[in-house]
Amino acid sequence: MIKNFVIISHIDHGKSTLADRLLEITGTVEKGKNLPQLLDSMDLEREKGITIKMKPVRMEYQGNILNLIDTPGHIDFNYEVSRSLAAVSGAILLVDATKGVQAQTISNLELAKKEGLVIIPAVNKIDSPIADVSGVKKEIADILNIDPSEVMGISAKTGENVEALLKKVIEKVPSTKEEVEKPLRALIFDSMYDSFLGIVAYVRVIEGTIKPFEKISFINSRSSSTAKDVGIFKPEMKKKAELKAGEIGYIATGIKDPEKVHIGDTIIKQGFSLEPLGGYNPASPKIFVSLYPADQTEFEVLKEGLQKLKLNDSSLFFQPQTYQILGRGFLCGFLGNLHAEITIERLKREYGLDLVIGAPQVKYKGVTGKGEEIDIMNPTVWQDNFSELLEPWVDLKVIIGEKYLGNVFDLFNGSDGNHIDSKPFGAGRYMIEYEVPMREIIGTFYDNLLSVTQGYASMTYIEIGYLPADLVKLEILINGEAEEAFSKIIPRSKAVDEARKLTKKLKEVLPVQLFNLAIQGKVGGKIIARETLSARRKDVLAPLYGGDVTRKNKLLDNQKKNKDKMKGKTKVRVPAEVFLKVFGS
Repeated sequence: MIKNFVIISHIDHGKSTLADRLLEITGTVEKGKNLPQLLDSMDLEREKGITIKMKPVRMEYQGNILNLIDTPGHIDFNYEVSRSLAAVSGAILLVDATKGVQAQTISNLELAKKEGLVIIPAVNKIDSPIADVSGVKKEIADILNIDPSEVMGISAKTGENVEALLKKVIEKVPSTKEEVEKPLRALIFDSMYDSFLGIVAYVRVIEGTIKPFEKISFINSRSSSTAKDVGIFKPEMKKKAELKAGEIGYIATGIKDPEKVHIGDTIIKQGFSLEPLGGYNPASPKIFVSLYPADQTEFEVLKEGLQKLKLNDSSLFFQPQTYQILGRGFLCGFLGNLHAEITIERLKREYGLDLVIGAPQVKYKGVTGKGEEIDIMNPTVWQDNFSELLEPWVDLKVIIGEKYLGNVFDLFNGSDGNHIDSKPFGAGRYMIEYEVPMREIIGTFYDNLLSVTQGYASMTYIEIGYLPADLVKLEILINGEAEEAFSKIIPRSKAVDEARKLTKKLKEVLPVQLFNLAIQGKVGGKIIARETLSARRKDVLAPLYGGDVTRKNKLLDNQKKNKDKMKGKTKVRVPAEVFLKVFGS
């Protein structure tokens, strides 16, 4: 029998450690001879102690084939979780006995319920001296509406009760249908690029079989190829003579063009006309950041890097963008701050890129006089005659320790949100719910939340739609010329403060000119902030030894006139490193 399941939980609740124990118990890897968190193979995952990419692995135990997918726990990688859930039939819901149910635990659980998965709850870290096993079991039981005795207690670290949990998975998770007699249909749930094999599609074979060298087609992208290899994950790729219905594995397509293979597409054999499988709803980026190579000769390297990263991160959005100050680059869309941070770090490490990075911004909408909605992902598409402006709002849930209630309410009081509810959540904890504009939770919000709760907070959110907003386009003028790269869209109430902050920062980092340089913030036709960068002064009186005051004044007047002429004719060139200093790297 074939059983496909995932492990879902909040960050640092022990998903990857549990996966290690399962691999050892099933003999998939030899005990003690592998790195901990074996499925977290990316350097960034090990450094940050989080799972970024879903990882499939095949195990065999007591005559059963068990396909496990280890999933991320951070909200920014929810799309990874949703795709893995669509490829399985059951889920282990893992909760840390020392921390209890967290905000993202609830979010991931709701995703699993929507897919109709069998949920197997377990409390981890029962060996910890500060574990509250009975209390956390009750929290889980209340959420699932079950008896606490149905929640297993385990230690992924020591292996206590892990084998019993594995047996419960075999008992509870439905077996997949092995409809091998039907024509091939396989769902692509992930992919990667290999320089020899081309694009390697991670698939769940729904119907039929696939063997190496068989000709295949991709229904949605309408491309075709020949399967160079097929195989399974052990957890490294291992070739097989065939993949059959019910199995999870890979198909090496040989295709080198990233545009020809898409996550969510259906693979069939050439010559058949079949309906595509359900696939996935496309991910919707939440924040947008401009990325430019510091060296413009590396533009194609950046383009190639983004294309290849998108192969196993279909939530990544990018489109070309050009500013005179920065040259060619891309406007990139991400699911959140961490998603942006990880992607940018991968571009730097894996492709050796030095990047100039813009400030993050959410996607606004502008309504024209004809009632058409225009997406505003950056200020270049702003129109002064929009009849209405809209911004995305989210329903935000935060779980904190009761003693930090006052601090957290103070934090929210500085936002434009609306308080919805506050209620006890387990022993000594509270859940707070707010509706806030999404712009409030990008940037430093989560860091500030952790700061005021001494690190004891978790949050999750869902989008609730677009609501009217009072927004303006803040422009920055340097020597009277607008520098579009510094423009941003912000609430009208925050325009003056932001303009002052930005002009002051530019005064600190812009190169000194031979004339006084005006740095201005403008909204509409009104200047709302100004700084002046004093000129570099040449001592024109140095050659004079004595002489009357008339001669000295004449030289100073000529100097002033020449500077005024220069100021009127000169287009100030802003170096790319100034942009880097203003918005950070």
